[in-house]
Amino acid sequence: MAKKAPVRKANGRDVHYEVEQLLYRQAELLDTKQWQDWIDLFTADGVYWMPPEPSYKTWDGMPAIFAEDKNLMTVRMKRVLHPDAWSQRPLWETNHVVSNVVVEKVLPSGDVHVRSRFHMMELRRDDVRHFAGSYRHELKKTKDGYRYCRCGCSR
Repeated sequence: MAKKAPVRKANGRDVHYEVEQLLYRQAELLDTKQWQDWIDLFTADGVYWMPPEPSYKTWDGMPAIFAEDKNLMTVRMKRVLHPDAWSQRPLWETNHVVSNVVVEKVLPSGDVHVRSRFHMMELRRDDVRHFAGSYRHELKKTKDGYRYCRCGCSR
């Protein structure tokens, strides 16, 4: 099988590299509980969602395990950080691993469609849980680099 050449922008920077750096940054922000910075990785109309099964292609009007715009992400962040959120004490730790990053499509606007895999380990009290699955990302090219427009994960 012939190896596909990397997708490059006009200035020679590798789109794949930029996308990977965004995904790694997301993982680091989540693992270090920098939730506002994580929320800021989304466009104003960005959505983070998890369908109940991988065959779902849209979150609009469909059931979802979660479907959050930036407003709901902020509500969740404030709820978790609230001093009376006793169920969040002690705070948990996470470790995200991102892999198999594939740039599927680069649009004329510079926006990209990407898929990736993840493994996340959550350490809470004396319990360790593992989650793994795949992501589909629709990334918008902005003056500040790529931002999440749509990010969907499945198990």
